[in-house]
Amino acid sequence: DPRQWYTAYATCKGNKQSPINIVTKNVIYDKNLKPLNFEGYDVKGSSKWKIENNGHTGKYYQIITVIITSPKIGGGGLERKYKAIEFHLHWGVQDAQQYFPGSEHSIDGEKEAMELHVVHIRDDVSDITEAKKHADGVAVLAFFIKVEEENKNYATLINELENIEYKGKTLMLMEPLPLSSLLPPEEDLRRYYRYKGSLTTPDCHEGVIWTIFEKPIELSFLQISQFSTVRFDGDNSTHMVENFRPVQFLNERKVYWSSASTLLPTAKVLMLVLMLTYILSSL
Repeated sequence: DPRQWYTAYATCKGNKQSPINIVTKNVIYDKNLKPLNFEGYDVKGSSKWKIENNGHTGKYYQIITVIITSPKIGGGGLERKYKAIEFHLHWGVQDAQQYFPGSEHSIDGEKEAMELHVVHIRDDVSDITEAKKHADGVAVLAFFIKVEEENKNYATLINELENIEYKGKTLMLMEPLPLSSLLPPEEDLRRYYRYKGSLTTPDCHEGVIWTIFEKPIELSFLQISQFSTVRFDGDNSTHMVENFRPVQFLNERKVYWSSASTLLPTAKVLMLVLMLTYILSSL
């Protein structure tokens, strides 16, 4: 039970925990939050991806993790570059009629079916352990996943799930994909929220820079349901469902909104002013 994590990991009861509910009327516009720079996100890497089922360990859930290398991010209000080390997903549970949302973050109390996290560490450290020694050591990009049309870019990943059905299964054969193929188009990634939080699994390390994008990824109902076919443990064990952490208190933190969100409206206003000026001058 995530509510008991603090008994084994004191940090899980800290004041800067994740995930959170983003209340849009309270977010703060930040002119420094320009579009992020994505390096190597559109490149098909040379090394194969490693996909693994971490299973259910001790008092807490785990997730399906894909180990990746080379893509980097910078800009967007970040003070340094960060390199991607893995991505994983969180999801809910379905019954015969519907799918109960499993995203970790929510916006104005509304959740989506799933949530994708791309985990990055500082470019000048070797691993997550070293990254945790820094207050700005980890940066996570979060993407909501909604039920919509089939997304063929996810076919390779979803097809591999049957090969890692049980805890401890690891697969090195997954052909690498351009990471950008799993995300919304880059031009749709200008609108995002930023706050400082934690990892959403123990040890709940605080020191994570979160970027939550407004534009969701779209998968079909069938594609989303495939993630629940993997299991927490061995034969006949529970299917891996509802592997998300409940929303945590925001406390004294602030949530910021990207300045890029206002660029298009501003341009439209400027155009209207120019048109109005032209019309008035011609009267």
